[in-house]
Amino acid sequence: MNIGSRLQSVRTSKGLSQRELAKRVGVTNSTISLIEQNKVSPSVSSLKKVLDGIPISLADFFTMDLAGDASDGPFYAADDLPDLGSNGVHYFLVGKRRGTRQMCILREVMPPGSDTGETMLSHDGEEGGVIVQGQVEITVGERVRVLGPGEAYYFESRTPHRFRNVGNEPAILVSANTPPSF
Repeated sequence: MNIGSRLQSVRTSKGLSQRELAKRVGVTNSTISLIEQNKVSPSVSSLKKVLDGIPISLADFFTMDLAGDASDGPFYAADDLPDLGSNGVHYFLVGKRRGTRQMCILREVMPPGSDTGETMLSHDGEEGGVIVQGQVEITVGERVRVLGPGEAYYFESRTPHRFRNVGNEPAILVSANTPPSF
């Protein structure tokens, strides 16, 4: 997917200049320009911050051209889960086309060494998940812990947080958050 041209398209459809979006987000307009030209590939946390300035959710940003492509459930094949990730981190969303979705369920795949970005994530609600495979370092506020298969986490999402694969194999997580932030 061409993230840069999609961002430009969404931004212009909302009547925003690069300068206005940059001002809303607290970055320089050259940062927005570099993303739109695909000269920089933003981390998930950076992209979410930019999209919050429009505002549009990560899910809507990545799947806006897929409306009506799949069933409303209740069952979903693996290839019916749109990938909302970037920079090698994959977030496969369950139930995207469900109009009244009140939670977000993701199957996450993180390559070795990948993370959600240097900027800590923070948003309304709660989130939790289970590590299925690999070793994931999770930072929640000042607390840091490496979790492995079968271990889990649950916290208030307004607390700044980030995830990092510290293992030598892809990490796989199944997570949920409410309200849906993807």
